[in-house]
Amino acid sequence: MATQGNGTASKGVTLDPSIALKPCDYESVGAHVEKINKLASSIAPEDNTTRLELAEAARKLVRALETPRETMIKHCWAQTATMAALTVGIDIGLFNVLAEDGGKSKKSTDLAKAVDADPTLVARLLRHLGAMGYVEETDVDEYKPTNFSKSLTIPIIYAGYPVLSGGLLSTNNLFHEYLRQNGRQTPTDMSNGALQYAYKTKNNMFEHLQANQPYGDLFNLHMGGYHQGRASWMDKGFFPVQERLIDGADQSESSPFLVDIGGSIGHDIQEFLEKYPSVPGRLVLQDLQPVLDKITTLDKRIEIMAHNFLHEQPIKGSRAYFMHSVLHDWPDVEALKILARVKEAMKPGYSRLLINENVIPPRNATWEATGLDILMMTLLASRERTEQDWRQLLGQAGLKITKIWTVANGVESLIECEL
Repeated sequence: MATQGNGTASKGVTLDPSIALKPCDYESVGAHVEKINKLASSIAPEDNTTRLELAEAARKLVRALETPRETMIKHCWAQTATMAALTVGIDIGLFNVLAEDGGKSKKSTDLAKAVDADPTLVARLLRHLGAMGYVEETDVDEYKPTNFSKSLTIPIIYAGYPVLSGGLLSTNNLFHEYLRQNGRQTPTDMSNGALQYAYKTKNNMFEHLQANQPYGDLFNLHMGGYHQGRASWMDKGFFPVQERLIDGADQSESSPFLVDIGGSIGHDIQEFLEKYPSVPGRLVLQDLQPVLDKITTLDKRIEIMAHNFLHEQPIKGSRAYFMHSVLHDWPDVEALKILARVKEAMKPGYSRLLINENVIPPRNATWEATGLDILMMTLLASRERTEQDWRQLLGQAGLKITKIWTVANGVESLIECEL
């Protein structure tokens, strides 16, 4: 009798084991190839929509051609080994050296010498990364960088690997154990969830990372990388800033116009000022002091204010209160407390709350959003919310959704709220 990983007998129909050695969906291969050819014939460098559609079609083709056994080995061996190899490569500075001299080919022995590491270690790391296509193998034990590995010299791109490998992924690895011991219930307590089980800590994720530096700093960089290249709600064709915010706003210099709550080191509010330099009133960036201490450059017009968003909001009656990727970090109970503080400060008929987050559709959600949702569940006992989730949460908070502004599936929406 077949058994599951916990030693209990499996239920259901017994399958012929040979199914694991046949392509997952051979019948669909022709359709995928046809779609790929059609998309490839019409794509242009600036056409991001077609590019993403083509990439998804290519992934579907690979999944159809792979056997279940090959997919299993890819998940269990290739991808976990890749994460390890990339993290070590970043830690020892391998990709910086690989990118030097215009990215020309280099022997693994020379690379090992440059990073002061065992030549055999470096050769084995690069061999796997070459097999996975993340560096280019040009000769025996000789490699050159790809655009991807070159990008691993950019802090906001490379930071995610060490912070996840060193500070967070044990949570995912032991999530099945945590669920088994907790009745297989969805985690709802961010201070007593899967992360606390895995790392034997009472700290929540943010406290855990800050207590284990450099992971706290790396996490802030990683969030900068996450937001790169994504459609901005401030751009034309997304949210009508002039009509919805600037028109009808108090024009006095002392009147608050935009409060960026939990805005980290100010990427969003700085972008807003650059795109709308003549906006009236005050612009205020709020976060905890240790985060604000990391700010290196910020326009002088932007006020910096240490603030815990679980406490009373000190800026009253702002035209807009803005939160980007804040509420997804918190279970509903805590999210309602955060929203209550914003609601208290809002001016009826004038103030708006703008929430910049994923709104997962009822069908055909993107892997980036669903992957993040699983991480929110394991790391913070929270979630990426559906439209129904958002309406329920904001309704409970006493807020009315004016409109959910969305430009494409997989792109963070802007949820506009009022009292």
